Amino acid sequence: MKIELYSHVRLKDGREGAVVEMDGPDHYLVDVGSSPADWETISVPSSEIVEVL
Repeated sequence: MKIELYSHVRLKDGREGAVVEMDGPDHYLVDVGSSPADWETISVPSSEIVEVL
């Protein structure tokens, strides 16, 4: 699976988000949430990403 900057991804816990920064070869910063009011930027290893949507 190829994960690129701004890819829309699904995480193992079911949340969906956008990759906003690549933080190393297998680590990403992902914005999750349904609107600007509840967005959160989280650090995610590639092992937690189930698929690129």
